[in-house]
Amino acid sequence: MRIDQQPAYVLHARPYRETSLLLECLTREHGRLGVVARGVRGERARLRRAQLEPFQPLALGLLLRGEMATLTAVETVGAPQRLEGDAALAGLYLNELVVRLTGRQDPLGTLFDAYATALARLATGGSISWSLRRFERDLLQATGYGLQLLHEADTGEAVEADAWYRYGAEEGARRCGADTARALRGDDLLALAHDRMPDARGLKALRDLMREVIRFHLGGGELRAWRVLSMAGSRRAGPHTPSA
Repeated sequence: MRIDQQPAYVLHARPYRETSLLLECLTREHGRLGVVARGVRGERARLRRAQLEPFQPLALGLLLRGEMATLTAVETVGAPQRLEGDAALAGLYLNELVVRLTGRQDPLGTLFDAYATALARLATGGSISWSLRRFERDLLQATGYGLQLLHEADTGEAVEADAWYRYGAEEGARRCGADTARALRGDDLLALAHDRMPDARGLKALRDLMREVIRFHLGGGELRAWRVLSMAGSRRAGPHTPSA
């Protein structure tokens, strides 16, 4: 199947044979695709290789056969989007998260839009921690694992802002005592549900919640980016510190 002008982002690239790359791409209409980019390494292909950097909005021409596609054309869409420092580390976390939690050729248009929005937020210098939490929430929703943030799991009653909850990946939020391990304030759950950034304490609680839920959906696995972001976060503190 020939695909023209497909909106896409490169999530990961690795060398393939002498002059080619194997790419993992997130596309709007076809989900995550494995793509062979032939002849893009070396001096003569420097410009084309530069177009395939992560975080850049692209329009790809592809020839899709079976599980893999072959790159036939690439065009940068709009001005290059640059992430630097901590924001670049956070962007690499987004990429690893998408690769690990999605299947190939599973169209997820809402995820594509959420990813593009997350990159734009990182590029504008807002709270990195809050940008990551919002994307994690949206990714889980797009892939069918949406969080139940508004109602208690066992009673169906509305989550109360001044109550404390323990969130389980399978069952949702249940009331608990404030001294329970990994307890969250109801206000933090509601903040995530209503897209309202909580305070620093709430951001840390939501980070712990998301890490637990993501680990569950990875079958107990870990993400390499967690370690990298934790090391970066230990070097500095503040609202712009990456936290995953």
